[in-house]
Amino acid sequence: MRIVWGWLLAAVCVAGCGISGWAQEASSVQDPTVRDWHAIWVTHPTAPLREPLVLHFRRNLTLASPPATYIVRVSADNRFVLYVNGRRVGDGPARGDLTHWRYELFDLAPYLKAGENRIAATVWNFGVYAPVAQMSDRTAFLLESEATGDEGISTPKGWMVEAEPGQKPLLRAPGGVMDYMAQGPGEELDAAKYDWGWNDEHAAGGAWVPAASAIRESIYPGTGTAHSAEVTGDNPWGLVPDRLPHMTYTETAAGTVVRVDGAPAAQFTGFPTGAATVPAGTHLHILLDRKTLTTAYPELTVSGGKGARIKLTYCEALYDKNGRKGDRDAIAGRKAEGLSDLFLPDGGEHRAFESLWWRTWRYLDLEITTGDEPLTLEGMKAWFSAYPFVERATFDANDPALSKIWEISWRTARLDAHETYMDTPYWEQLQYIGDTRIQALISYAVTGDDRLARQAIEAFNDSRLPEGITRSRYPSSLPQTIPTFSLLWIGMLHDWWMYRPDPAPVRESLQGARSVLAWFAQHERPDGLLEKLPWWSFIDWVMKGELPSYDAQGESCTTTLEYLGALNGAADLEQALGDPVLAERDRERATHVRQGIYGQCWSAGRGLIADNPAKKDFSQQANVLAVLYDVVPKAEQRAVMEKMLAIEPGDVPADGVLSASYYFRFYLARALEHAGMADDCLASLDPWRKLLPLHFSTWPETPGVTRSDSHAWSAHPIYDLLTLVAGIEPASAGFRTVRIAPHLGNLPALKATYPHPQGRIEVSYERAGSGLKATITLPGNLSGEFHWNGQTRALRPGINSFQMQ
Repeated sequence: MRIVWGWLLAAVCVAGCGISGWAQEASSVQDPTVRDWHAIWVTHPTAPLREPLVLHFRRNLTLASPPATYIVRVSADNRFVLYVNGRRVGDGPARGDLTHWRYELFDLAPYLKAGENRIAATVWNFGVYAPVAQMSDRTAFLLESEATGDEGISTPKGWMVEAEPGQKPLLRAPGGVMDYMAQGPGEELDAAKYDWGWNDEHAAGGAWVPAASAIRESIYPGTGTAHSAEVTGDNPWGLVPDRLPHMTYTETAAGTVVRVDGAPAAQFTGFPTGAATVPAGTHLHILLDRKTLTTAYPELTVSGGKGARIKLTYCEALYDKNGRKGDRDAIAGRKAEGLSDLFLPDGGEHRAFESLWWRTWRYLDLEITTGDEPLTLEGMKAWFSAYPFVERATFDANDPALSKIWEISWRTARLDAHETYMDTPYWEQLQYIGDTRIQALISYAVTGDDRLARQAIEAFNDSRLPEGITRSRYPSSLPQTIPTFSLLWIGMLHDWWMYRPDPAPVRESLQGARSVLAWFAQHERPDGLLEKLPWWSFIDWVMKGELPSYDAQGESCTTTLEYLGALNGAADLEQALGDPVLAERDRERATHVRQGIYGQCWSAGRGLIADNPAKKDFSQQANVLAVLYDVVPKAEQRAVMEKMLAIEPGDVPADGVLSASYYFRFYLARALEHAGMADDCLASLDPWRKLLPLHFSTWPETPGVTRSDSHAWSAHPIYDLLTLVAGIEPASAGFRTVRIAPHLGNLPALKATYPHPQGRIEVSYERAGSGLKATITLPGNLSGEFHWNGQTRALRPGINSFQMQ
């Protein structure tokens, strides 16, 4: 087995390294070289490897003295949690597809001691019940150590394995609020069946057997000789290093008790930080509230209570009798519904349940039924898990509502970022292109960390079909194709090219972008409009369902507008990094398409672009894109955007223009800037202000009745505040120069910071009568321009202080 690999345990990055000047822990490869693996994949010799299965692996390691370093590479299918001497080291692997199967890098030295050491791992695979984002072949485990000989621990030598009968997926009954849940199942832990001593070097028992190769022998071509598949490379996992840092695993609050049904609340005042007792023969509910959503591993420890049953239900908000959420602080007359785990105590002492995969909750309901014995709840902890983003940008306008919008937007973006970006951490946990484009821009602007975005760009490129377009979400074991999302992926490439100093990911993806546009060209009609596309051409959710709509000939102006945007972006990328001939071709196609949209879809009577040539349907989405891509003439753009700005999410106004969701208002904000109306950006945030009295801690998916309470695509106000209100944007590719053009609306003053690849940009604005006092600090050798009220001023590196009228 051969692989490109290399290690860096920690790094201080400089401009262009992908973390842009910020010192960060890294588990990514540097200067990769080709090496041979000497470990092999192992599994249980008789367990059903494609059915739901939990395995424990362990082996001992004897050391004369603690080592300075002890490097291992670890992977599993589906996942592992690695322990040394009973201490949790880490988990993984980060999700990918079988051709790009990640392995993780760990230094075990801090966990090792002189003498006997126990190295152990739990590996699980939930088969057909696994999360949709989880791809898989069979249950297996791989660990390779740099150390060899007696001090090496590479699989398979010395490794033992046992099947864990006490832990399995908890399947949901159909119906209720959980009809569509892609994140995977809950878990059931039956303490009477569980091997509590599996990770204790002093415990006896268990059904341990030597670990066996996970790969069958294969016949080497032309010889008829059997060889290990590890030697020939005939195995399903194409191993690649995980470039991402390890996910966060830090303690956070599980919540506080806000309601007890079935027993006096006073009995549980010390819980969950302290102990409480549930008497025998009791049935009760204990409701915990964190006040804000989290993504964390719950850990509940109990003693006694043989025959008891504990159901843990996690939810974003409580539901009323009609299945509606309403005020997210509301508790009275509401109940918890959602994903659940089941813990069955066996009467033993200090039994701890921790889920194998993290959970998402604001509210956590413990439904407890005891038998003949009382149950002691010793306490409950939670371990926060997410991508280790650091919030480096700041925004201070002395406006409590804007501060709250910033806080909620950042929490939404943070909880929707793990080993991949996710549309929602509760319902789906899938990396969709439409959501991810916005999430990546938030990452660039708020954190300066682009590693997760690079993962996403590469994943979508890897997802491309033989026909040329990408999947709409990836990784995903359940294929889904939204052709219009392939166009947004080209937009992601253009975003990276503008914001990040390293153009390599774009160069590597250019052929993919060409194949996407070639596929769309086959569906372009002579008039420049796209015909109705195969699969699902989603644009946005609207009150009547979704866009786009079509005329009798099957043409759509809205899908064609997204095609136009991709042609524009691709032309820039080809000119800068690819083939100038293709750039000119893309520009010519864009001109033809733009003329076709205007000629077929512009309604002079309405002063708007229609959704299709029948000119009966109109939407914010079509008109926002038509302004953004200059289909609407410059002289008409302000009038169009004034009409669009008057429509809020969920509106069905008398003139019949369909409103955009929170997601598509990202493009509305860009169109406001394009039409010279960025001072209205603050007003465009009113829909988020109106959510504040409902006490959301993260932003919902759609207006009104919404399934998801934490949806990444609704978090873009934090990006809007930095790029449009504070006005900090790249002026040239790679953010080599900056354009600063504040749009304060009715704000009297504003301070903000922005993590540029060369360091921190700092801005401070204060109105002075009809003018503006400004102080701009640019890092390194960054220069640029300041724009205000029709005036332009050059900016140099360092401090720039001035006043403009």
